[in-house]
Amino acid sequence: MDGKILVPPIKCQGIKTKLVPFIKEKVEINDDGVWIEPFVGSGVVALNMSPKKAILTDKNQYIIAFYQGIQNGTITSGSAREFLEYHGKELERFGGTYYKQMRDEFNQNGDPLYFLFLNRSDFNGMIRFNKKGQFNVPFCKKPNRFAKAYITKICNQIAKAAHVMEGKDWRFECCSWKKAFEYASENDYIYLDPPYIGRDTSYVGEWPEEEAISLAQYSHHTPANVCLSMWKENEFRKNDHLFDYWSDFTWYEQGHFYHIGAKENNRHPMIEVLAIKG
Repeated sequence: MDGKILVPPIKCQGIKTKLVPFIKEKVEINDDGVWIEPFVGSGVVALNMSPKKAILTDKNQYIIAFYQGIQNGTITSGSAREFLEYHGKELERFGGTYYKQMRDEFNQNGDPLYFLFLNRSDFNGMIRFNKKGQFNVPFCKKPNRFAKAYITKICNQIAKAAHVMEGKDWRFECCSWKKAFEYASENDYIYLDPPYIGRDTSYVGEWPEEEAISLAQYSHHTPANVCLSMWKENEFRKNDHLFDYWSDFTWYEQGHFYHIGAKENNRHPMIEVLAIKG
């Protein structure tokens, strides 16, 4: 993509858009192998690494369905524009009431375009589900959210994602991270961007410490190369898990700032680490 960072159409907590140049600088892909992401999330890393072969998995079925739709052509920039223009006008007319209606309908139909609508008009671009598996993020309180320029921006992101996927051997699958590891062999590269331990419990399911420890063990035993992206420390605390279970990997550090949290004074810079096996 002529050196520019491709911003994905889906937003996600902890999205790595600003870290893409750092990742591309440190990670070397074997063209004979498969790029594997057990936590594909927004897809920003895979879309910018642009490997020939990839297995991209996530436990969030709606993200997987959305990217499968782009890949098979059922979701295009044109179909997204038609959908967002219609429902954007209704949102402008009825505001939060219409947002809640769309959210209720999505929780019944699971449609990827409804998911896109909610993701781009909810509070802070969050993805959150309750214990019943229902999307429950509130409205961003901007009835005119889908202005013409904003819709064009989203549609361009979809078109660029489709362009990157074209002619490549990519597979999107909704499954556990352990299943993704089963696909790995010696020439492959596994990129890991797992949830925060004990914090990111509403994206889809929980991520307790024992699961994080299991991920570290799998990463050490797989024949594939592994790169872990994880926070190291901020001004208040350090990530003990990283020091306890990943210290034998080679660490590369980069300052980073996550734009999450309701109040700006609750958002703090931190050191991000790429921990690479070998």
